Amino acid sequence: MTPVKRTIYLILGFFFLLLALIGILIPVLPTTPLLLLSGAMFLRSSKKLYHWLTTHPVYGRYVDAYLRYKAVNPRSKITAMVLLWLSLGVSFYLVGYWWVRVLLVLVGMGVSYHVLRLPTLTPEMLAELEAERQTNRTYEESGVTEIP
Repeated sequence: MTPVKRTIYLILGFFFLLLALIGILIPVLPTTPLLLLSGAMFLRSSKKLYHWLTTHPVYGRYVDAYLRYKAVNPRSKITAMVLLWLSLGVSFYLVGYWWVRVLLVLVGMGVSYHVLRLPTLTPEMLAELEAERQTNRTYEESGVTEIP
């Protein structure tokens, strides 16, 4: 890979990471997909940053699990659904236009369908991830060598 491409991926990785961090505070921005994009960009540009992201104590578990198994934690699914419908419910209550309310329900149904269709991490997968986190594995040992 050329240094220019590597630099572009690095900049995009930081850009998506910044958007993901903003998304934690603003419910409109989807945090998890932005973290995954950041991980994909770091995987292509910097082994060190990819390792930092996938071993981060707060959100590293989610990124690592999705990149390795293309699955999410059952608790994450439940949390996503509860927060989604709570925020949509508040918006539904505050908005006075009927067409916006219809749009909110349609968006909620679409996002719910997507979240519920994501594969769920099995207890075996969770145990394997936790065991690897305990041994503080390196990038080379992670098993992820390309974008899924």
